[in-house]
Amino acid sequence: MQELSNEIEKYLHVCADAKGLSPLTLKAYKIDFKQFSAFIEDKDFLSKACLCEYIEHLHRQYKPKSAKRKVACIKAFYRYMEMEDIIEINPFHKIKVKYKEPFVLPKIIPLPDVQSILRYAYQIYYNAHTDYQYESRLRNVIVLEFLFSTGMRVSEISNLKIIDLDLRSNTIMIHGKGSKERMSCILNKEISKLMKQYLSIRTHSSEYAFTNKLGNRYSDQSIRNMVNTYAQAAGVTLHITPHMFRHTFATALHDEDVSIRHVQELLGHSSIVTTQIYTHISTNKIRTILEEKHPRNNFRL
Repeated sequence: MQELSNEIEKYLHVCADAKGLSPLTLKAYKIDFKQFSAFIEDKDFLSKACLCEYIEHLHRQYKPKSAKRKVACIKAFYRYMEMEDIIEINPFHKIKVKYKEPFVLPKIIPLPDVQSILRYAYQIYYNAHTDYQYESRLRNVIVLEFLFSTGMRVSEISNLKIIDLDLRSNTIMIHGKGSKERMSCILNKEISKLMKQYLSIRTHSSEYAFTNKLGNRYSDQSIRNMVNTYAQAAGVTLHITPHMFRHTFATALHDEDVSIRHVQELLGHSSIVTTQIYTHISTNKIRTILEEKHPRNNFRL
């Protein structure tokens, strides 16, 4: 088992250095390998039967999407060992891994609720009484605007650096998953003006665009907590997460007949298959189609 642990450690270094995987992905991989090592323990890690048993174990313990990701992690590791001649035979070649994931519509935020959250954010920003309140509430307004108007992931906003912002052309260089980069735009001049103001009044200097009261990067979890707090304060009963703003961004654009290819580019998806979850038709779109197109509306009874 020590030999396997050593190879896992080497593989994680390869993932970090050669593949350039993000810290979040590496963290997930470490968890996956820890679970795999605990299960495999004294078993033969080159045994097809043992790996099949582990795959079945994952699908009993986790939802299909999570299990599939964990299997993919282990499968990539075995592929690495095969390519590096660490193992002669890759047992995964004889294992057929095929599990159908249930299709789940992305959870979106009703647009009136988005408006309520933004309205609340602006209200408390305008009513700030101290310099700290003014700075932090202005930051939160901009973060919420970015979530809704750019479709950025919460990690992309948290890790956004000042150097990635061009406030003259109102463009944003976004560093996405797998070291992929894409360009986006700040929605309008008002948001750009707020960003300039925030950068000019910040108490702490930092390379990161958004900081907390200690001057550190405004973390993913802090943004999640802020979004949830603001949503509750705005009277929104739905549990809101930052990622739901991303789903809402994509769905709203598709409902306005923006090409799925453009939506794919804006979201930074490598494959259009990932983006196609947004090709579902929203309830409002269905209502409009039926009201305007269905021949029953022309009947006069």
